[in-house]
Amino acid sequence: MPLRLQDIQSAQNPRIKALRSLQEKSRERKEKGLFVVEGRRESAHCLEGGFRAREVFLCGDIIGGREREELLSLLEASTPEPLQVNLIPKGLYAKLAVREGTEGVIAVFQEKERTLSSLSLGDNGLVLVLEGVEKPGNLGAVLRTADAAAIDAVLLCDPLCDIHNPNLIRSSIGAVFTVPTVACTSEEACAFLRERGFAIYTAQLQDSLPYYDAPMTGPTAIVMGTESTGLTGLWRKAASRHIRIPMLGKLDSLNVSVSASILVFEAVRQRQTSKG
Repeated sequence: MPLRLQDIQSAQNPRIKALRSLQEKSRERKEKGLFVVEGRRESAHCLEGGFRAREVFLCGDIIGGREREELLSLLEASTPEPLQVNLIPKGLYAKLAVREGTEGVIAVFQEKERTLSSLSLGDNGLVLVLEGVEKPGNLGAVLRTADAAAIDAVLLCDPLCDIHNPNLIRSSIGAVFTVPTVACTSEEACAFLRERGFAIYTAQLQDSLPYYDAPMTGPTAIVMGTESTGLTGLWRKAASRHIRIPMLGKLDSLNVSVSASILVFEAVRQRQTSKG
């Protein structure tokens, strides 16, 4: 299928303005059903996650030759229509890129439905639930942990951050596409997990036991809130058990991404040990 090529030199070009709007405005992304991915690796992960490319912006001064041809081939294969390819100079690309040391690629992808009903959890699922977490960097780090542990899903309950926020995509290095991730309400997530017989473990300091004393070899959901406000009463009441990470110093909390890593890999350890 032929590519649609266009050379763009000006920041005032309508395609550049539309790209900026998608980068900066959550409302624009939701209304158009589009989002922006920057970088070769992140774009590849997005394609692996089954998303379709709609448009790509390339800087030939940064990416060229075989790397560019391989990426374009992958992007083109994801869409039934001719892929729109915009060639832009290094100066303009630098104004568009979210991060330093970028790779000369910015791609626009079509959203796809991410719902609880679309999740496939198997008979012994491991799910991480995050309630009200708002910092893209924290969410991105948690998703990288989720990918490393190969957990079944991450549920973002009442999220204060758009799942397609460019900073979240960047900090997750594309894990937001490799890990089944669904945004929903706490009520929806709680009902979903209960219907499927999941043990619900809430991370909290009060009325809790050390995390390593909680059995996590069966269907397990680990639920975490923000450092400042913790979890709402809904999750505390729904919990099968309350668990905590023992704090031996003077501080009483860890960053949510660090805590998630500890708890998730304890579940992984228990499951591997139970297999012998």
